[in-house]
Amino acid sequence: MFDTLVGFLKSSLDFLYQLTATLGIPNYGLAIILLTIIVKMILFPLTYKQMVSMRKMADLGPKIKELQAKYKSQPEKANAAVMELYKEHKVNPFSGCLPLIVQMPIFIGLYRALLSFQFGANAQFLWVNLTQKNDIVLALLAAGTTYLQSKLSGTNPNDPTYKTMLYMMPIFLGYISYTVPAGLALYWVTMNLMSVLQQLWINKRIGKLNAQKA
Repeated sequence: MFDTLVGFLKSSLDFLYQLTATLGIPNYGLAIILLTIIVKMILFPLTYKQMVSMRKMADLGPKIKELQAKYKSQPEKANAAVMELYKEHKVNPFSGCLPLIVQMPIFIGLYRALLSFQFGANAQFLWVNLTQKNDIVLALLAAGTTYLQSKLSGTNPNDPTYKTMLYMMPIFLGYISYTVPAGLALYWVTMNLMSVLQQLWINKRIGKLNAQKA
């Protein structure tokens, strides 16, 4: 099944490359960006639920802190009260995992596809060769966009775990982007940029809904 996914991604890249060629701008970098946009559009229903849930969790941060302080000596009761609060506001704290689980096979499949893909003389995109590793600019962009995306989601900013992940995940993903082919790093940067735009839109929409309720 995984080989089928890799083959499908290769065929998709070739098809999208032919599309860019038809438009008079043949480039595999553009094909990767188009593929990323398509994947992101397919995943949008899941991503939307994830981002709305994370935004609601951030808004509930002060109430969660109050409950944790109230039941400081009773951690089990505190957890139960927090879960009840999530239930009351229709928030699923585990909703953020599903889009990542769905994306991971695509990410790994694209990695394998790019490793064996025959770009020929068309592997150049802007300043990078899509088959080469160790591109510091894309690595920094991956780290920066990951940080921005996490910052905008703002899930319980007072949580020490959130604060740790806010800085550790960008460093980790920046390192990964530095060690993989530039085509894969380009996919990740594009995915992050689209997530940032989606999060800005969702934050604005939730803000309007909260204002209307108030």
